[in-house]
Amino acid sequence: MAVVKLRVVRGTPETGRKVAEYEVPYREGMSVLDAVLWVRVNRDPALAARYSCRSANACKECSAQIDGKVGYMCSTKARPDSTIELAPVGGRDWIRDLVTELD
Repeated sequence: MAVVKLRVVRGTPETGRKVAEYEVPYREGMSVLDAVLWVRVNRDPALAARYSCRSANACKECSAQIDGKVGYMCSTKARPDSTIELAPVGGRDWIRDLVTELD
């Protein structure tokens, strides 16, 4: 079975940054956000990430650094048997894990 490995920055400004690794079963067509949500449901409900894809009239809150480039987790596709590096967007106040202040 194919998996996607996530390496996710965790922590707060007070506790500092650490990297946590998660293996997620790959599903055809899955996005990086799908993988993060799988982790929250199945492995670590405390993983903080902002998104609003399932809310009316809201979008583009799921930005993160994905493999070193800023992008939207909902529109970035995961690839089977890959490792994805996730970090909060730089240049914004960091709140916790992948969550930063919105502009």
